[in-house]
Amino acid sequence: KMSKKAFCLQQFAAHSGDVNCLKIGPKSCQVLVTGGSDKMVNMWAIGKPNNIMSLSGHSSAVDSVTFSPNEDFVVAGSAGGSVKMWDIESQKCTTSMSGHRSNVIALDHHPYGDYFASGSTDTNLKIWDIRKKTCIQTYKGHTGQINVVRFSPDGRWVVSGADDGTIKLWDLGQGKLIKDFQDHESAVNTLD
Repeated sequence: KMSKKAFCLQQFAAHSGDVNCLKIGPKSCQVLVTGGSDKMVNMWAIGKPNNIMSLSGHSSAVDSVTFSPNEDFVVAGSAGGSVKMWDIESQKCTTSMSGHRSNVIALDHHPYGDYFASGSTDTNLKIWDIRKKTCIQTYKGHTGQINVVRFSPDGRWVVSGADDGTIKLWDLGQGKLIKDFQDHESAVNTLD
């Protein structure tokens, strides 16, 4: 039985419009990044009232964000289908990539490689090579928007969940679908 009560540690106005996404830094657990309808990506030190940086450059709302495993850069996906990457130290956008036809609403960074995955309302899952600055694989098969993507801890697979109620397990080495889980009657919104 849990006897401790939860309380609000911090509350602040993160964006001038809606907050569409957030992610806590996986290494330090002391920073978080948010994306908003104001087209901004903001970074916060947990427990501090003001953002520590604002990253601009998207021309439409930011719908997804993720950190690299070492928190040295942030990737953000937009309503316009573009993906941008910012170097945290320089606070500069280092890469801008396009390939989705609509909102990029799911992102995950590979656990140790220079890759990230994106899922979109266009129903496609894409794998991006950070060094080559390009999409290296597109997985098709969902019939609804992809709401969540996650790499396996060993980096061999990527999993996607979508509005079509399916969860798909993809083999990165072979570039193909391994398993299609169809046990949900409605949208899959989270995987952890």
